[in-house]
Amino acid sequence: MSNFSYIKQVIEACLLSANDIIDLEQLHHIFDGQVSYESLRDIIEEIKNDYQFKGIELIKVASGYRFRSKPEFQSYINKLYNTKPARYSRAVMETLSIIAYRQPVTRGDIESIRGVTINSNIVQTLFDRGWIEVIGHKQLPGKPELLATTNKFLDDLGLETLEQLPPLPNIEDSFSSQKEQDLIEEYDTQKELNNE
Repeated sequence: MSNFSYIKQVIEACLLSANDIIDLEQLHHIFDGQVSYESLRDIIEEIKNDYQFKGIELIKVASGYRFRSKPEFQSYINKLYNTKPARYSRAVMETLSIIAYRQPVTRGDIESIRGVTINSNIVQTLFDRGWIEVIGHKQLPGKPELLATTNKFLDDLGLETLEQLPPLPNIEDSFSSQKEQDLIEEYDTQKELNNE
């Protein structure tokens, strides 16, 4: 197949009409293997650039490619469809964060970090959402399950890899700077008392 413009239109139509994420393998298949993976990537990049200044964008996520509305327009779309963003408890979000940043982890690891016993409903919520999975068992008595995030977790966040997660603040640095601030304030207070 040599008609670049036509191939681009086919790919764009497939991506725009898809109900799910489309990967390179699927695109390669629709052209009966006659369009190389490199050409497909180049065309996808061009389509991505075409939508740079529009209300929707083409993004690459862990499982492939998909169009989505740009985040700054989400509140309008929510009003259109009368939808509200899903709300999760602090415990669910803390548990998910620990799994995402420390994976693979056991329930015991999560409990140790959070300092409280983990409710099985919290983990079940994350399983039901398809955001975590069991990837093995730790070689300890009882062989606890090792939990990790899934590609669906990355897909739902619009990420390609875990490295794209925002960095965690360095708690030790925060603690050190707070400690230094406390010492400075204590010194200033002491200085004022001595001057009186």
